[in-house]
Amino acid sequence: MKNYVIGIDFGTDSVRSIIADASNGNEIASSTFFYPRWAKGLYCVPENNQFRQHPLDYIEGIEATIKDCVVRAGQEVAACVRAISVDSTGSTPIAVDKKGIPLALNSTFSQNPNAMFVLWKDHTAVEEAAQINKHAEKFDINYLKYVGGIYSSEWYWAKLLHILRTDEDVRDAMAGWVENCDWVPYLLSGGDDLKELKRGVCAAGHKGLWAEEFNGYPPNDFFASLDPLLDGVVEKMDKVVYTADKPVGTLSKEWAAKLGLSTNVVIGGGAFDCHMGCVGGQIEPYYLSKVMGTSTCDMLVVPENEIGDILVKGICGQVSGSIIPGMVGLEAGQSAFGDIYAWFKNLLAWPMKSLYEKLDPENNTAIEIKNQMDQIIPLLSEKAAAIEVTENAEIAIDWHNGRRTPDANQRLKGVIADINLSSNAPELFRALTEATCFGAKAIVERFVSEGVSVKGLIGIGGVAKKNPYIMQQMADIMNMPIKIHKSEQSCALGAAMFAATAAGIYPNVESAMQAMGQGFDKVYTPNKTVTEVYAKRYEKYKSLAKSIEKGF
Repeated sequence: MKNYVIGIDFGTDSVRSIIADASNGNEIASSTFFYPRWAKGLYCVPENNQFRQHPLDYIEGIEATIKDCVVRAGQEVAACVRAISVDSTGSTPIAVDKKGIPLALNSTFSQNPNAMFVLWKDHTAVEEAAQINKHAEKFDINYLKYVGGIYSSEWYWAKLLHILRTDEDVRDAMAGWVENCDWVPYLLSGGDDLKELKRGVCAAGHKGLWAEEFNGYPPNDFFASLDPLLDGVVEKMDKVVYTADKPVGTLSKEWAAKLGLSTNVVIGGGAFDCHMGCVGGQIEPYYLSKVMGTSTCDMLVVPENEIGDILVKGICGQVSGSIIPGMVGLEAGQSAFGDIYAWFKNLLAWPMKSLYEKLDPENNTAIEIKNQMDQIIPLLSEKAAAIEVTENAEIAIDWHNGRRTPDANQRLKGVIADINLSSNAPELFRALTEATCFGAKAIVERFVSEGVSVKGLIGIGGVAKKNPYIMQQMADIMNMPIKIHKSEQSCALGAAMFAATAAGIYPNVESAMQAMGQGFDKVYTPNKTVTEVYAKRYEKYKSLAKSIEKGF
């Protein structure tokens, strides 16, 4: 009897599900569902950094993608599905009632953005994050020590405090605050009592301030003295958290009927997309695994017995077991990566888009305009690759969505400097892609300066697979090779590996990764003719960044 597993990957724009053969990781079927409400821009106010997602986008996505995969794979495969595991963006929490049901699923709150998932890139809690950082200085115990010493507006407690302060109706109705990656396994396993929800160490440790040293979360006094609205919240949260290789239950009757699967299907614990993605991408100790999409998450694992008392400052946390049980997972990343390229594309495409919208969508000219807009990034990449790398060319800072690491500061903004009347679109695009690579280099430098060596780079995700120009630039600027993982769905594949482990098919995550890993299909090595020039430009980048940050 064959064993198959399902991995579900909740991204920013869509959810992707795969059915994988647990013996070798081969993808049997895959399906993608683009969130319809998100695609319309509903519940988002970009100019206020408000980005919310309706839980129905997720629920409809689960049903649509898995049912599609089951149809594609056939009933013989569906009958042999052993487990499902989930990853999601994060920190992406939501207010829920006593049964663990998101408030937005209640008709009273169905159109209230504050009752919906607060997406990872929502920065409406900048003030709350600043207050948490200042407040933490009052305590003898450094409760921020395992999240790099700086709490971010992208994270769990800042977002909760902002919602509590902003919306009295939501505040009065909510019974808990739950991460998406913990809520979906609870949903699929038929949870109906919030007290029974199992929280994962990944979200709790990296965004929720949970640590073994604190015997769980910081004490109630830490939160109540920050704001009385938080009084008692942490006391309702179980101190016990779980690694993602452990099952949280089995598929409920309701969901089994919807999906055409058995109620014997094991539901594994959830984790963030980058954490499961780097497992799908076959992470190795001391190799920085870069999940590159709209933003980046840079993951690194170190054996517990080797890290000693090192605490890396200014990153997104270091948590034992958050990636691979038995190893310390360290997370960093950039708040905007592919988002910056998309922004520049949309900027250039605005006139064409405006013309397109005035035409009949079936008109040949309209179709041609739309097709041409899709070619903007490939064309810019081709032209930018041909530009000679010179020391004094246009230069940019990659803080368009704030800075995640090193040293979180979501107030910061992007910059393009040294432009003149001869600067053209490919040159500005080159400056922007270079800036994202410089931002990546700053992360590597922080790890190394804090005593954690980086032996090499692993590239995962859409940008890594689709844009050779940016990957070559990354290798040149980093001055180290970057190997690109074969899988088109590394996050979903990583989730499938955890599902196989949760079902007992493999004794541990490493065994699942070895058996199901797809390997690497390309390695970019540094071009030594330009590394020296890039090194000089990186110093210029740091100087400009320092002056910009001082101004802010």
